[in-house]
Amino acid sequence: MLTTLFVTDEALPVEQTTLKTISFKNYLHDYPKLGEPKMRIINLCDTQRYLSAGYYCSLLAEARQHQVLPTIKVINDLRENGSNLWLETLATGKEIDIEPGTTLLICMGEVADSRYKKLAYKLFNEFPAPLLSMTVVEEASALKIQLSNTSLSELSEEQTAFCWRVLEDYSQKTWAKKGASKKYRWEVAMLVDKDEAVPPSDKGALKRFVRAAEKLGIHLQPLEAAELYRLNQFDGLFIRETTAIDHHTYRLASKAEELGMVVIDDPNSILRCCNKVFLHDAFNYRKVPSLKTLILSDISPDTVDKVEAQFTYPLVLKMPEGSFSRGVFKVTTRDELQEVANKLLADSALVLAQEYLFTEFDWRIGIFNNRAIYACRYFMARNHWQIYNHGSKRFFSGGFDTLPTFEVPRVVLEAAMKSAAVVGDGLYGIDIKELDGKAYVLEVNDNPSIDHGVEDKYLGEELYMQIMSEFLRRLELRGQ
Repeated sequence: MLTTLFVTDEALPVEQTTLKTISFKNYLHDYPKLGEPKMRIINLCDTQRYLSAGYYCSLLAEARQHQVLPTIKVINDLRENGSNLWLETLATGKEIDIEPGTTLLICMGEVADSRYKKLAYKLFNEFPAPLLSMTVVEEASALKIQLSNTSLSELSEEQTAFCWRVLEDYSQKTWAKKGASKKYRWEVAMLVDKDEAVPPSDKGALKRFVRAAEKLGIHLQPLEAAELYRLNQFDGLFIRETTAIDHHTYRLASKAEELGMVVIDDPNSILRCCNKVFLHDAFNYRKVPSLKTLILSDISPDTVDKVEAQFTYPLVLKMPEGSFSRGVFKVTTRDELQEVANKLLADSALVLAQEYLFTEFDWRIGIFNNRAIYACRYFMARNHWQIYNHGSKRFFSGGFDTLPTFEVPRVVLEAAMKSAAVVGDGLYGIDIKELDGKAYVLEVNDNPSIDHGVEDKYLGEELYMQIMSEFLRRLELRGQ
């Protein structure tokens, strides 16, 4: 039986409800727990702002494999499509009698006014979120619905009482998942962005992926996001564009998975890799060797004292989402810590503080389906402490060397394999620092860099064959 947790922005008074409610901060710090039963999370936090506490609640719930409402996909869909619903398209056989200016609170598909029960149920099925706010407006002589997530803090006492009654009833129900879609094969779309400044693969690598696929009987087509309106015509999706959660790469991966396609990288991998909060949380839980890290939700004097008690300067502040060294800052004083943290917390409810460890290079171990397939050492950019220096055009990145995986120190390889297992069985690039015989995992990258003449320096064409062969194996497992 599932244990249901109702997560709110702030802790609620005990007498307010008989439901098991916890604050987001408690969910962040107290879960997951060893031996915990299967869980479902009803996220009642404010999710309207990207990178808010409510956003992270659903993000962590999905990453921790807890069933959750709303999902990240629903949060993103509401932000994009919540104001693009024409009432006539939602009507089922007859006109819906509703006036412009009407507002409704929808809780788990239920409304207080029974006249709009069918409409509420249809909207909830389209956007399954626990609390939805709906307003009817008139536009171009037709009625349009503006739909958005809402939170407990925005409700009146009467609305709150209605929601608790609905939620108490809903807590006794089970959730059903949609059945798997029909499987297809051999036509694979490769998502690329021709205008991306630092893409995961250069043109030389993309051509080699296509050639390798052809040798295996796969038609691999490089396409941009705007060309994937016919996604359901393909059997697989291979993403070679930098991924993000609040982005079309995640939405396309989710859609492809719903269609029964083979997807690299799959939405779970994107979800877990693109947010360092999840990785830190999972590394601690699975005892993956990594640098000391604290998750900050504020930068009060007490928090600064706590940081300084555990770290020495310099230390590193990181935005939870970022790639190619973006959103990573080194701070050397208390004032600088407060200044940078305040700027980051203005955009994100959480920020990571991490101990600083300088090494001449970072290891990158490429892993696919729990097997190491390539290894590189990326050296720091000239006169910089990272491998990428976004402030320098001439010395944007440092040098590299590529080695066979059997020459990688055992401690590094073991750390890479252990950290990849935290995420899944996709295609990952594991960044690791090595010092004094110890390995420290920095992060797991989905959709890792694979450029011609860099990551393929040792294996050459064989690297592309290995990757596309695994794609082929997965297609064959799915069947026709």
